[in-house]
Amino acid sequence: MNVLLCSINTLKRLYDISAVEVGQHFYWQIGGFQVHAQVLITSWVVIAILLVSAILVVQNPQTIPTFGQNFFEYVLEFIRDVSKTQIGEEYGPWVPFIGTMFLFIFVSNWSGALLPWKIIQLPHGELAAPTNDINTTVALALLTSVAYFYAGLSKKGLSYFGKYIQPTPILLPINILEDFTKPLSLSFRLFGNILADELVVVVLVSLVPLVVPIPVMFLGLFTSGIQALIFATLAAAYIGESMEGHH
Repeated sequence: MNVLLCSINTLKRLYDISAVEVGQHFYWQIGGFQVHAQVLITSWVVIAILLVSAILVVQNPQTIPTFGQNFFEYVLEFIRDVSKTQIGEEYGPWVPFIGTMFLFIFVSNWSGALLPWKIIQLPHGELAAPTNDINTTVALALLTSVAYFYAGLSKKGLSYFGKYIQPTPILLPINILEDFTKPLSLSFRLFGNILADELVVVVLVSLVPLVVPIPVMFLGLFTSGIQALIFATLAAAYIGESMEGHH
């Protein structure tokens, strides 16, 4: 009987850890703005992870790279390949932007799956991956949209807006609508996939023993990485499209 009660209590604690609170947030008042504190906290943790990792790697670079340096050089090469493939020969200035998007989303998604955020109790809401909040995904998408317009304007000046009446002025409303729906599609694609993955795990944990959802959690790590790659690839593709001036 004691063993059974202990097992039930253990499963209950695991269920509580895996639970998702929908529609609740822990608010901070900063100036005249009300912000989601849990998103800021987890975002700062992700940024700290990236900064500390970068500082440790560049602190003592070697001619023959060590494992850590070799890994980060591979990541940089991967980001450069994505940028060059989508943007073209003028990809150089955009590598930091595309790399920042990819790494932030990747580490955010994995932090939600690997770090035990839910052990830390908040008065309202819960800690989770920053990309689990639609405000974060909208902000990332808007940054991409700003970069998209900046790339076109810096390359072509005011003549950039001529593309909206190509091949015929009749398409002006459609072309404008297309540009403004790009960040919206990026945001909902990222947010929807991350939230859906968490909800699937919660449902499985509530219906079946924990040994069944574990493979799904590992699959979630893979799909989280794919989502970061998709976002970065589409951002680079939009920037490249803006600089080329065609749809």
